[in-house]
Amino acid sequence: MKKFLFAMLLPFCMQAQDDLLSEIDTPSDPTEVSSAFKSLKIVNLESTKLAAKGDFYFIVSHRFGSIKNGIDTFFGLDDANTQIKFLYGINEWLTVHASRSGFQKAYEGAVKYRLMPQQENGFPVTIVGFNSIVVNSELDKDLLPKLTFENRLNYTTQLLISRKFSDRLSLELAPTFFHENFVVNDYQDNSQYAIGAGGRYKISNRVALTMDYAAHLNRAASSLSHNPLSVGVDIETGGHIFQLHFTNSQAMNETGYLGNAYGNWSKGDIFFGFNLVRVF
Repeated sequence: MKKFLFAMLLPFCMQAQDDLLSEIDTPSDPTEVSSAFKSLKIVNLESTKLAAKGDFYFIVSHRFGSIKNGIDTFFGLDDANTQIKFLYGINEWLTVHASRSGFQKAYEGAVKYRLMPQQENGFPVTIVGFNSIVVNSELDKDLLPKLTFENRLNYTTQLLISRKFSDRLSLELAPTFFHENFVVNDYQDNSQYAIGAGGRYKISNRVALTMDYAAHLNRAASSLSHNPLSVGVDIETGGHIFQLHFTNSQAMNETGYLGNAYGNWSKGDIFFGFNLVRVF
């Protein structure tokens, strides 16, 4: 684990290249480096990209069931989890979104806000804050008679720190705090910590490889979940971005994939999925 985090941190100490991809991402200020990422998420991890002022996004995401079960579930296609998300750019530095996921029948509201942009020959990274609140509507009061509305709430706070090293390579770190008011495992702390890392490598004008990972720092030893690891490819087609990926988390909201990634890459217990992003 230490070697992985060191490998992700090392490039942030290196000299960045000066080339910018001006044909696709135009900086709002001449001194600002254009967007490190083309999509609002790397795979599961939020990226430092924000919606432009007045832009409205409609995002449909699927995570199919585990491919481990083979033809019995048609390699997971029979067990899909779906998320519908609406996202709007209030201004150039503030984005809001609302979503509904099949996982935990969860409703989520979130804000993402730019604190500092990366600058040419200036500030070396982009810093963005992200906060979300999730309502787990799946909890059953018949099974949990003392259940209150507060028990359904989960919270996430992230600091997203990215650097665009070149036209092709962008990397990100994401120190994260998340809190679940109700946890299934009695030994798991309600307040939890993680550090995410991700990146994008562009291989052509319209295709990029992506990867993200999050190390859970205080998971209970008895927990059945794992650190979420996802790999994928982004394909740009005009007003759409298709994100195709494999991941060990079927959940897509923050507390879901950070604390409830039950797949295991070493056992082939992984999920195929996609995000379809459309901007208006």
